[in-house]
Amino acid sequence: MTAEDWRLPPRKVHAAANRPRAPAMFLTARPMAAVGAFEPRRIRVSSSHWVRERLMAPAHRFRCPSSLVTTCIVMAWRRTALLVTVGAALLGAPFTANTQPSGRVPTVGYLSALSRSDPPVQRSLDAILQRLRELGYVDGQNLAIEYRWAEGKVERLAELAAELVRLEVDVVLASGGLPVAKAAQQATKTIPIIMTGPADPVAAGLVASLARPGGNITGVAIITHELVGKELELLREMVPKLSRLAVLWNPSNPGNTSQYRAAQAAAQVLGLRLQSLEVRGPSELKQAFATMTKERADALLVLLDSMLLGQRRQVAELAAMHQLPAMYGLRLHVEAGGLMAYAADGDETALQVASYVARILKGAKPADLPVELPTRFVLVINMRTARDLGLTPQRSLLMRADHLIE
Repeated sequence: MTAEDWRLPPRKVHAAANRPRAPAMFLTARPMAAVGAFEPRRIRVSSSHWVRERLMAPAHRFRCPSSLVTTCIVMAWRRTALLVTVGAALLGAPFTANTQPSGRVPTVGYLSALSRSDPPVQRSLDAILQRLRELGYVDGQNLAIEYRWAEGKVERLAELAAELVRLEVDVVLASGGLPVAKAAQQATKTIPIIMTGPADPVAAGLVASLARPGGNITGVAIITHELVGKELELLREMVPKLSRLAVLWNPSNPGNTSQYRAAQAAAQVLGLRLQSLEVRGPSELKQAFATMTKERADALLVLLDSMLLGQRRQVAELAAMHQLPAMYGLRLHVEAGGLMAYAADGDETALQVASYVARILKGAKPADLPVELPTRFVLVINMRTARDLGLTPQRSLLMRADHLIE
């Protein structure tokens, strides 16, 4: 066998030969002797098509030792992998689900109107953190959380929200209803915000619509005015002789306005007389309860509001002092000594909130994430409070209760 036997056969020329070709690579192959020793020689390999055509051709078309074929294929794959890696790096393509810069731990700003020392609040927070761990975000490892607690003082929310913005957190989790969401929204128009619990965020001006929030805020909302009718029905089962109903609400909260109108409509259907008690701050609570007693109210409906939630212990104590059975819109009120609540399931809400956090940290935009509504609601009854008020709940009501607090 002569050296000429190792020369490559001429390529066929056809119309496609003039098309742009992939960048060339060079391999080596020229025999020095018939025994198979090789002298370096540059062979142009212009595309994977040539590799398939030449390297996979029958032996009589391309007489090349199998070791050379293997070497050619390995070198081609290595060069392809190198080009892909370098190209992705130059283009800034992400290599992980997290879009955060390499080595940087994303930070969540947690803004709440409540106090972390409250066991129910801590339980809700633990549920969120647990779900985040399941989604791959562990506090203290690949996630940092900055907490800001208003301790029931709604007037502090604006200052606390501004602090989180100055820290340049990646997302703000505004927990505690409309005032918290409003404070976060007024503090930033760019940092993503996840709200929890505001009543009717569209009417409050937080989002353009539930399906298309727009702006930098989304999350979980509770359309509370749709629940008021059910709350009054359950309260009447607890207090069968109910005829005069006091309604405690905050006119400064836009969501309370729609709730109160819903209460008026439901009361008319049930044949109840409403007594409106407006409170804008904690200092007005004692006078409001004194008025209820003077007007001889049979029971009380407390509308969902951050200020009233922050004062839930005082509200429960005043209701007990004036012997008023009360219905609330959150389980937290019942755990603080209130009689009963028909409310969104807090465990489900925690799962929804954590899911929003994970999606936003992976690059999703709040404007593209629809506002979600709770799908599960629970009836909670404080049996000790019922006994203190001299009430014996009907068996049918107890059978429907999801939680009985002793």
